[in-house]
Amino acid sequence: MDSPAPAFAPSGILFGAAYYAEYHVADRLDLDLDLMKAAGFNVIRVGESVWSSWEPQDGEFDLEWLAPVLDGAHRRGIKVILGTPTYAVPPWLQTAYPEIAAERSTGVRIPWGARQEVDYSHPAFLFHAERVVRAVLERYAKHPAIIGFQVDNEPGMELFHNHGAFTRFVRRLKKQYGDVETLNREWGLTYWSHRISDWSELWRPDGNTFPQYDLAWRCYQADLTTEFIAWQADLVAEYRRSDQFVTTCLQYPRRGLDDEQVFRRLDIGAGNPYYGMQDHLDALQERPQPNYWTTTGVAGLFRQADRLFSSKQGRYLVTETNAQAIGASDTNQPPYPGQLKQSAFAFISRGAAMIEYWHWHTLPYGAETYWGGVLPHSLVPGRVYAELSELGSELEQIGTLLDGYEPDADVAILWSTPSRFAFQFMPPFNVDGKPDEESYEHIVDSFHRGVIDAGRQSRIIHLSQAVALGAEELVRRFPVLVAAGVYIATDEDLELLRKYAELGGHLVLGVRTGYADEEARARVAVAPDLLHEAAGVRYEEYSNLEQEVPVTGPDDGRFELDDASYARLWLDGLIVQGAEVLASYKHPRFGDFPAVTSRLHGAGRVTVVGCVPSPGLASSIMRWASPQGRASQLVEAVERPLTVSSGVLPDGRRVWFLFNWGWGTHEVTLSHTVTDTLTGTAYEAGTKLSLGQWSTRTFVSR
Repeated sequence: MDSPAPAFAPSGILFGAAYYAEYHVADRLDLDLDLMKAAGFNVIRVGESVWSSWEPQDGEFDLEWLAPVLDGAHRRGIKVILGTPTYAVPPWLQTAYPEIAAERSTGVRIPWGARQEVDYSHPAFLFHAERVVRAVLERYAKHPAIIGFQVDNEPGMELFHNHGAFTRFVRRLKKQYGDVETLNREWGLTYWSHRISDWSELWRPDGNTFPQYDLAWRCYQADLTTEFIAWQADLVAEYRRSDQFVTTCLQYPRRGLDDEQVFRRLDIGAGNPYYGMQDHLDALQERPQPNYWTTTGVAGLFRQADRLFSSKQGRYLVTETNAQAIGASDTNQPPYPGQLKQSAFAFISRGAAMIEYWHWHTLPYGAETYWGGVLPHSLVPGRVYAELSELGSELEQIGTLLDGYEPDADVAILWSTPSRFAFQFMPPFNVDGKPDEESYEHIVDSFHRGVIDAGRQSRIIHLSQAVALGAEELVRRFPVLVAAGVYIATDEDLELLRKYAELGGHLVLGVRTGYADEEARARVAVAPDLLHEAAGVRYEEYSNLEQEVPVTGPDDGRFELDDASYARLWLDGLIVQGAEVLASYKHPRFGDFPAVTSRLHGAGRVTVVGCVPSPGLASSIMRWASPQGRASQLVEAVERPLTVSSGVLPDGRRVWFLFNWGWGTHEVTLSHTVTDTLTGTAYEAGTKLSLGQWSTRTFVSR
């Protein structure tokens, strides 16, 4: 892999929408652009969805239809991100080359009629994709309105079982393992008589039961996505100006995707965080948290923001997000007044350099007829347009204040894409008697929500990024590091965690961490391998939990627990070997094991959480592990439904974002002197401020 591309961030906050003049049933380009300008929009995204408009017939290009859009935007000072149209192929291509259709299982092609139905590693597809991309770039790359390029759109949706993709997978295995005997040994193919004597005997992935095979297959599929996006970025590099960026936009739960790898070759991270609105953003309500293309809950919103930042550990672009109701025709929940502004500032507070809505106008046709845009079906500006206009005005007032902004982090949480892959193949949890493919997310999200509910701030960091930083730098940047669900780990990874605690960090270990090696083989060792001595606990048995198990704390107050503290989904039978017990289970059998333990190790500490914690237990752990969160410098107490986000500017000033995620009015007392970023009003420490329902305030301080 080439060295990572340098990070890029625009000056000021980009604010706008995806815009498709070609989707209108009548010409209203000037009216649209005038309305955008009046709303404070300064950027639009164009061109990525309409290959059949760019190339109506094989080799026949129609390129001029976009010129009025670019020219009109430029006249109004609206910047443009130009997308390459490779994620939605035209009918003539799929009929001329049916073999490019992706196969979800061997020999079974995905029917054409939606999008992303093709194997983008297929040479025939790549030939035509290159031709249309070059045609568009040759015509428009140097247009003065264009500030950057988005290559493809939400890649990684499918896993390709096509013959060519499988053949290249076998070649990859040959290069990696050298010979079949090595593969037999590393994958344990003696089991169930799966030893092979020749590479031609390797079976297709459809019926595979080996987790070692599946992990290699999933990592290969993710690499196909990385290679495809890097290939397009290289094409753009031949045409771009030096002041233009290249990115793609991700839907992070895609199965064929490793976001950290994808963005190594791109200038800035970007993604499409959709979220449940209305009561889904009420911080006092409890709702199950899905992890597909949308989330619910305040913590889910912030987790999406933190995942976007994690890709390059830098500021990012929100290329699509809710304007109105998002989803199928039976999912109609437009935001309550104030929620659009809240969500935009939530993303900005965690590093977003652009907020762009999907999309400008609600379509009267197609699969996304009820995906609400900024304008409703009537195309008459309404309440949503008015609220976004107000937000646009506020962002104009903030101007370039946030240039160089870096979000604060009280707690870092490790992310492991290989562990996510492994848990999708062999989930440790089940839901209603069925394996739960979101098991990995449930583990990570339990701790992430604990951070948010405790009034702290999180940073998600890929395990590979942590390794690159090294233990000393991790300790310097992150006083608390959560390693939960890091199932796939090398010895070097686990040694990094041990060293982090030894050098002074507070390591919080969760279930399943380090249980398997890099081949997804269960470690033949005392668990947690390479960490049990530092942690002062080990375990030899574990159990799924069909019911929640209450967790209690010590009577002496050393570890204070919320009332709603319990274990969920999973329990490790921890055996104490020198650690201090902080919490226990209230159960006739599981009471034999501690729920939470902690032990000093070197200059730091290792805390072990032997279950998937409930929100109450997780927030109690985070308050204990991080007793003084950064938010306490702004207000004396942060409790739901209030949250505080913050970050530092290059000149040392700190920017604060104060949110009320609910209906009631709440009062806070400032513990620091701050200045309102919009009004310029200064507030002394001790000032009481009132936050109305679904409201957001922003401040700056020294």
